Amino acid sequence: MAETKKVRHILSLSGGKDSAALAIYMRDRVPEMEYIFSDTNKELPETYEYLERISSYLGKEVIRLNADVGFDHWYEMYGGMIPSNHRRWCTRALKLKPFEQHCGNDEVINYVGLRAEENRSGYISHKSNIKAVYPFKEDGLVLRDIEAILRESGVGMPPYTKWGRTRSGCYFCFYQQKIEWVRLKETYPELYDKAKEYERPYEKTGNFFTWSQGESLVEMEQPERVEQIKREHIIRIERIKARKENTTLLEIFADAETTEEPDDDDDQGCLVCQL
Repeated sequence: MAETKKVRHILSLSGGKDSAALAIYMRDRVPEMEYIFSDTNKELPETYEYLERISSYLGKEVIRLNADVGFDHWYEMYGGMIPSNHRRWCTRALKLKPFEQHCGNDEVINYVGLRAEENRSGYISHKSNIKAVYPFKEDGLVLRDIEAILRESGVGMPPYTKWGRTRSGCYFCFYQQKIEWVRLKETYPELYDKAKEYERPYEKTGNFFTWSQGESLVEMEQPERVEQIKREHIIRIERIKARKENTTLLEIFADAETTEEPDDDDDQGCLVCQL
């Protein structure tokens, strides 16, 4: 009689609210769940703190992948070319590849925290042995439900939301909006300065790459520019607030971040970082 092949259940945590809420939601539904985190070694301090908080609630270790080969290793491998929405080598090398290596050839069900109201789909894996499932979509859970799960569990929202950051991922993530760069500068000036150090001419072509499209961090940190970014962000928040009634503050800020730069919103490949 053929032996039934064991199926592994894996949930990837990003340090964001959605994957955290999904881990809490699935804890008692799938006791054999594996919880993993692909570490870039460039995360915010609050991200590591949040992962410890989640692990404590789950009563299980969050397995760290890639901890010994972080961003700088691959940065050197790519010749000092920083990633961007057109050059997303960081997602492939630091998130997707370690995840697929962890899965191996086993049959895997991968749990993804996309919510019911989200009209997007993130690349998880093209490997035939890995099947992605979306419990929040299947059960009709939206953002307010995710907030309730986090609040009622005691895990709470990611700590970086207290200073206005809306996403997980590296502190220099190129998908940050300009207001988030300003907040990083004000909260962690040393990390902002470290991010600036990566903005230098690419040795193979001499091209100068910046984290934020069309503007260097040196330009962005000038006092006049900082004030301009803050003013524009307040105007955007007020405009969204006027359009929407019965909307939580979190939804307003999230909407503002995703609509700041319409030409730079192709984040499909990075959902694995940000959910």
